[in-house]
Amino acid sequence: MPLRAPAAALLLGALTPLVASCGGADAGSSSSSGATVAVAAGEKSCDVERTELDAGAVTFAVTNKGSSTTEVYVYGDDAGQFTRVIGEVENIGPGTSRNLDVDLPAGSYEVACKPGQSGDGIRTGITVSGEGGEGGEGGEGEEAGYDREIELSTDGTTITGLDGGAEKGERIEFKLTNGADGARVLELKDPDGGVAGEVDVEAGTTGELVVELGATGTWQVIVEGDGVEDLVAQLPVS
Repeated sequence: MPLRAPAAALLLGALTPLVASCGGADAGSSSSSGATVAVAAGEKSCDVERTELDAGAVTFAVTNKGSSTTEVYVYGDDAGQFTRVIGEVENIGPGTSRNLDVDLPAGSYEVACKPGQSGDGIRTGITVSGEGGEGGEGGEGEEAGYDREIELSTDGTTITGLDGGAEKGERIEFKLTNGADGARVLELKDPDGGVAGEVDVEAGTTGELVVELGATGTWQVIVEGDGVEDLVAQLPVS
């Protein structure tokens, strides 16, 4: 189960906004349309400046207060579980800041801070009300929203983390943490053997690849490296 930020942290309102919003509203504005909401991501905390927002565009201005690289996600409700990724920002080093821009329609969401860039994260619930919002993401070059993520890792001899299957039409972010002694390539092949996507992952880093599973059958998750044998795992899609 994901950790929950203490209730008192939800009242945090004194954080200074890190950037001005594109719409000109400051972080103290009651409207989230073009506004900025500060997020302080710690090792054991995820403090969101405001948890009640108006529908529309909002910038979550994230500062990493912890000692490890972190990432922050906004999750939407999917059949009673907050697993649908609305937006994300990754690779936020200790003491640094990045922005996460989303466009939120009315509903309930969770902001998740993930120290170490793994796991379900430390989560803070937010409520969005009013008209507007498209549920999409923009800014800082991040991937568009997707349904869920699969966290993979390799030590150079095997692929771990690929448990169970998937459903046709799912849009999934595959994340590979490379614990091998050299660079690797994460590649996904569809049931016909076509390459659906690939990403280079340097040793000691994590790479992300978003793929929409457009066909049923057995997909292949492949980890390749120069001068080493390919590692192959199967992903059944129904």
